[in-house]
Amino acid sequence: MTQDSLPESRPLTPEWVRDAIFYQIFPDRFARSGRITGLNLQPWGDTPTFHKYMGGDLWGVADKLDYLQGLGVNAIYFCPVFQSASNHRYHTHDYYRVDPMLGGNEALRYLIDEAHRRGIRVVLDGVFNHSSRGFFQFNDLLEQGPDSAYRDWFHVEAWPLHPYDDSRPANYAAWWGNRALPKFNTDNPAVREFLWQVAEYWIRFGIDGWRLDVPNEIDDDSFWQEFRRRVKTINPDAYIVGEIWGDAHRWLRGDQFDAVMNYHFTRPCLAFFGAHTLDHPMNEQSGTGLVTPMNAAEFGARMTEVTQMYHPDIVRVQLNLLDSHDTARYLTAVGGDDTAHRLALTFQFTYVGAPCLYYGDEIGLPGGPDPDCRRAFPWNEADWNQETLALVRRLTAARMQSEALKQGEFQVTHAAGDHLVFARPHTSGTALVGMNASRQPAALPVPVPEAGTYQDALTDRVYDLAPDSTIEVPARGSVILLPVRQA
Repeated sequence: MTQDSLPESRPLTPEWVRDAIFYQIFPDRFARSGRITGLNLQPWGDTPTFHKYMGGDLWGVADKLDYLQGLGVNAIYFCPVFQSASNHRYHTHDYYRVDPMLGGNEALRYLIDEAHRRGIRVVLDGVFNHSSRGFFQFNDLLEQGPDSAYRDWFHVEAWPLHPYDDSRPANYAAWWGNRALPKFNTDNPAVREFLWQVAEYWIRFGIDGWRLDVPNEIDDDSFWQEFRRRVKTINPDAYIVGEIWGDAHRWLRGDQFDAVMNYHFTRPCLAFFGAHTLDHPMNEQSGTGLVTPMNAAEFGARMTEVTQMYHPDIVRVQLNLLDSHDTARYLTAVGGDDTAHRLALTFQFTYVGAPCLYYGDEIGLPGGPDPDCRRAFPWNEADWNQETLALVRRLTAARMQSEALKQGEFQVTHAAGDHLVFARPHTSGTALVGMNASRQPAALPVPVPEAGTYQDALTDRVYDLAPDSTIEVPARGSVILLPVRQA
């Protein structure tokens, strides 16, 4: 059965994403290889700014693939890598050229090959709503004015254009009024074809999918339908995930995106696990906005709703994140409470959908709103939170071991005060998770479906449980009970 013949109620989503553990990398800040010299760079680990460069590159990422593999990561999502005059590279100059500061196309080729050799997929960030003042076609517009061959590639409102003079109107449409980011005229067939061919080129190059930047701002279903058709024709298993912060039904009918960045997951995790320590001013400044604390009953009800928002095949490939390059770091957003962070990580890896670590989450890297959330990765292990790192390694191992944690249903069985218990039923067996967000140990009911032996994936402790058992869960701690198969 082809994608076109499927009913709207049954979308086709990539099977591999159901088993994926993603790691988001902001290339300028992850790892510097030392291969690219002669650049004016900040000292590694200096205070991040909007304009300066730290000098991370793709060769540096390739050097750290063994670290990522050892962490349990099997998919990487990169913030933009194409040539750009900005450290974040959302100001694309050339869609066919990896930024020379990152090592160019050669570095990406090597990185993809080495990642694939380790079973790690690679997803790139596609910035197709806007380009930059340095994009050739827009530069031609600046040089040639109304005579430019590319005049209709953009939304020109009047002449002359003012790309740098903030005292005068820019006279062209730009992303949120930022004149550095001229908005494409995607009604123009030439622009549409150009962007679709970019998407096709990099899928053929070997990437495993696209994360789409602000795709709702290309307000045209037919554009994304054709985008999907072309990408999936080349690689039916390619993952297409959109940055949609609100309701995404329009894009998740099976004819456009496979999934979205699941900020409906992010906000409740701040609200429950960080309920007592939330930094409210920090969150109001950040991309997540104002967060109101929740108790376990409210949290359980909300997370149940989130699992029911879209078709189950879509829910299982949603990109579940606690933070990103657009928000304050989770640890900082909850007032530096690393116990809240570890509880949230535990939930992230035991919930439905693909968990996505933002680089440094696993070692407790802090950071406020942009640009502070884009700090350099501290490669001195003395600066790492070893307890958080050990937990993440336990969580990735548990998730890879358990089909129930990857693909089971989600059922809240107990939610009161600071206590949450939920089950992940699956044909292979049921996983049970007990979470105690209080400051005191608690005995939590764990209604196992049948009497049997279970092992806590976090401590390796073995329990013989009856259907009406209770388990002591430490303060600000969790248990992940996986059924033990008898020989």
